[in-house]
Amino acid sequence: MTESQITEWKVSWRDEYLRWLCGFANAEGGTLTIGKDDKGKIVGIENAQRLLEEIPNKARDLLGIIVGVQLREEQPSRQTIEITVEPSPTPISFRGEYHIRSGSTKQQLTGSALSSFLLRKFGRHWDGAPVPGVEAGDLDPLAFKRFVKHAKRGKRMPADALSASPVELIERLHLSESGMLTRAALLLFHEDAERWVTGAYVKVGRFRTNSQLLYHDEFHGDLFHQLDQCVETLLTKYLIAWITYEGVQRVETYPVPRAALREAIINALIHKDYTSGAPIQISVYSNRLMIYNSGQLPANWSPQRLLTKHPSEPPNPTLAQVFFRTGLIEAWGRGYERIMDACREAGTTLPTVRHDGAGLWIEWEWVPPEEGTPQVTGQVASTVNERQDAGMTAESEVTGEVTGAEPESRPESRLESRPESASDRVLFALENMDLSKAEIATVLGHSSISGTLNATIRDLLGTQLIERTLPDKPNSRLQKYRLTESGRALLKQLKR
Repeated sequence: MTESQITEWKVSWRDEYLRWLCGFANAEGGTLTIGKDDKGKIVGIENAQRLLEEIPNKARDLLGIIVGVQLREEQPSRQTIEITVEPSPTPISFRGEYHIRSGSTKQQLTGSALSSFLLRKFGRHWDGAPVPGVEAGDLDPLAFKRFVKHAKRGKRMPADALSASPVELIERLHLSESGMLTRAALLLFHEDAERWVTGAYVKVGRFRTNSQLLYHDEFHGDLFHQLDQCVETLLTKYLIAWITYEGVQRVETYPVPRAALREAIINALIHKDYTSGAPIQISVYSNRLMIYNSGQLPANWSPQRLLTKHPSEPPNPTLAQVFFRTGLIEAWGRGYERIMDACREAGTTLPTVRHDGAGLWIEWEWVPPEEGTPQVTGQVASTVNERQDAGMTAESEVTGEVTGAEPESRPESRLESRPESASDRVLFALENMDLSKAEIATVLGHSSISGTLNATIRDLLGTQLIERTLPDKPNSRLQKYRLTESGRALLKQLKR
């Protein structure tokens, strides 16, 4: 026998054990047995009759709860006392302290953990709390367009809802309370939710070793923007695919399939503890990828349970509901099953999941291809041009077929050796003026900003041939791009 979520043993009674009773009441209830050691061996107690009277009175007076107290004759001349605590629908404190049972331990709740606990006890959640001083007109129209685009594909909302105004959408999605926008509304549709929610962004780093960072990116803005940009950048800049052939057909295989990667990032965005102040962190090495988001598992859950059939208990149910309406997630707690299914279908390694007490890790590990194995490295401009010449749409260009590599594997001469490439055309467009992405697309004769253009601009930024006019605000709607000195030098060479 061992102690568990609902059982605790103590050799003798001390008034400080009222904290353990408090922890049981704030969790699933449980039984505290007096007269057993930590191994479950019966040692007996003295003054049993006195304790039978004192313990119920102290629980009532100091905790405000009624507990069951019973005397047990476990062995001849050795007695134990069982104190049974029912779960409380309201939060219970001991002298101003809040405690909760977690596994076989008692934890005192403070800070953000206490705030989340109190909200849950009163039937509320962090993401549903209203934020004063923000109106629907302060939200980003582009974020609503991104939501509508996903929702049209998901087909879980009526057509008239998708043509509604932002104010009407906010009401339909239950993102306001008492005339104020909720925290979920800011995360989903505000251009800079970090003004109210510290750490509401995604950070990606490419590492050679744990202590040697090669380069990194950050993704800010609304959650839909973070999701789209993060997935695309991981596949076009951070992950290296290797090439095999099926007959004459070339097959590019990622170590982490797009579908699995997307599902893992969605899970992190929805289940993150946004009170922690820490961003979602993605670490990429040559042989593994790790995604971390801060947060706690539901009481008595283990990481292994996430990999099997389980109920959906999101800590941010409003965020989860909106993502469900877009069709990006299911409402049955199948996120990790879908990740595993995507990996099996692609024939790649399965990830491992672990919880370190502060947050959840999901990690893929693979064997890098042997030296000399064909690999797809970087956003190869000639491949993009071939796709454009073949009439491929922007939608097909962002499905993960153009893959990425480390900066050290990208020779700077690539752009110079391919006149008339997508990169060259962007350089020519920026020759005489600073332009936004939309303006660049217009100059190039495109009707909209395609995935190819996004990839090309990122490649030019990475090789420092162009730069942002607002480097401190990468996601600003006023952002434009201009040539650097290196870019002008290369453009001059291209003209020759």
